[in-house]
Amino acid sequence: MTETLKTAAIIVAAGRGLRAGAGGPKQYRSIAGRTVISRAMEPFCGHPDVFAVQPVLNPDDTVMFNEAVADLQYHAPTSGGATRQASVHAGLEALAGDAPDIVLIHDAARPFVTPALIARAIAAAQLTGAAVPAVPVTDTIKQVGVTGHVEATPDRAQLRIAQTPQAFRFDVILEAHRRAAREGRSDFTDDAALAEWAGLTVATFEGDVANMKLTTPEDFVREESRLAAALGDIRMGTGYDVHAFGDGDHLMICGVRVPHTRGFLAHSDGDVGLHALVDAILGALADGDIGSHFPPSDDKWKGAASDKFLKYAVDRVTARGGRIANLEVTLICERPKIGPLRDVMRARISEITGVALSRVAVKATTSERLGFTGREEGIAATAAATIRLPWTD
Repeated sequence: MTETLKTAAIIVAAGRGLRAGAGGPKQYRSIAGRTVISRAMEPFCGHPDVFAVQPVLNPDDTVMFNEAVADLQYHAPTSGGATRQASVHAGLEALAGDAPDIVLIHDAARPFVTPALIARAIAAAQLTGAAVPAVPVTDTIKQVGVTGHVEATPDRAQLRIAQTPQAFRFDVILEAHRRAAREGRSDFTDDAALAEWAGLTVATFEGDVANMKLTTPEDFVREESRLAAALGDIRMGTGYDVHAFGDGDHLMICGVRVPHTRGFLAHSDGDVGLHALVDAILGALADGDIGSHFPPSDDKWKGAASDKFLKYAVDRVTARGGRIANLEVTLICERPKIGPLRDVMRARISEITGVALSRVAVKATTSERLGFTGREEGIAATAAATIRLPWTD
């Protein structure tokens, strides 16, 4: 019977990423609508064979980190050091009290790690005690001297590109890091090199060519394009909602409390703008309408805030591997005046959905005093949503 070993993961995220250009540490930048660090951590946080995820941060990044990974479960972050090696050592010491059998050490700048790669890493560590994912070198490599002249052409059949997560028996790699610290060695660029120096035999296992490290601005541009191309199923949905006025002193419109002489007659908070958006998103997914997911007959939704409905619809897109490209709402009313609140409403929708402000539009029009909106008996809203999904058929 195979022994079940406890596996923990360290996410190294203390670097500054200066080669990635302006925009702050690269691990907190967005790529295809999600932060790099969120993409890098999520597969470990959700992996059934990983019991603990230990982030290692620069303390200056705490606020950005908390916002980026708010929906994930992980150990309290520990502070990193001046080098990657020092940061890994800090993560190992932070995990020592949990006594894991195996540790996976992964760079936060590699956001495309898969559960399958994590499983291979765990299996390799169980088998060998020290292993790194590796992919073959496809180009010819030249060894160049200080003069710029070629000195040698290594046989590429014997060369591999090392990736992370690198996998080790926890006690062995912790002792190797402690020994390096005692002896003043701080120049190792990855944990496999440190393990080799400590006398360990490091094996390799199958890596993943998609598990690339984001280093330069060009890397971000290329990966944005690759991810966008993978979402080739472009869909549009529309929505419509209307609510009559009743007693009250405010209206909820697009997630914003708007003072008014009337309130909405509605089962929930009556937010016509958000309700129309929910229908637009569900329509693009061919996934029913707001009433089928939140029936008015269910008292659970009585007085409910409509931001919950919109977040639910967004989560339905995410669950299918998709991305929202654009959201648009048109409000039809005589009063209240929407113009002064337009940007506040756009910002609120952006906050609820996670869609960039530049991709959210709020418009308003009157009905020229015609119909129920013209008579100020209520407000109507139309909405449109454009989403991108992976092709599945």
